[in-house]
Amino acid sequence: MFSIIVAAGWPIWPLLACSVVAVALVIERFASLKTSKVLPPKLLDEAITVSRSAIPGPDVVTKLERNSGLGEVLAAGFRTLNAHPGSSEEDLKMAMESAGRLVAHRLERYLPALATIASAAPLLGLLGTVIGMIEIFGSQSPANGAVGTGNPAQLAHGISIALYNTAFGLMIAIPALIFWRYFRTRVDEYLLNLELSGERFARHLKTLRP
Repeated sequence: MFSIIVAAGWPIWPLLACSVVAVALVIERFASLKTSKVLPPKLLDEAITVSRSAIPGPDVVTKLERNSGLGEVLAAGFRTLNAHPGSSEEDLKMAMESAGRLVAHRLERYLPALATIASAAPLLGLLGTVIGMIEIFGSQSPANGAVGTGNPAQLAHGISIALYNTAFGLMIAIPALIFWRYFRTRVDEYLLNLELSGERFARHLKTLRP
């Protein structure tokens, strides 16, 4: 394997760097986009139940904020109502939407980088192949105008080595594209559920106003 990488020439090294970065991003996104860290299933119902009689104190709100992305959104609603008891439902929604935008930014982090790798890897592979073939045909050209000095077997071997760049580019781009689409869909689903949860919680907080 190492001999193939060496034979493929310098253009393959950027592809290897892309593969390392892509693997790191995929692992990081899997860890960060766990349901327990973004949208715990029972958290909204628990927050509503706890606050039916009174708004929780600052310590409880801080603990809720640190729980998950949804917790940050709900905590923003509690804090707004604590600071301004007469807040309208629209004010509560705006406060939670602001917190939601911060959560959304964090959920979408690194996805553009993964999409860039998925788009750039095939082009880098093609570039490596073109450069390799230029070098191969250059080395096979007749010396001093003599004809027939090229070695067909060597030429075929050189072309196969050059094509490794394209293969490596596709091997990196295809999984990167698949994971990007998976994470993009997952983030969109989280954002939709966060929005719906925020609207439901705002209606609940409206009933707590004095």
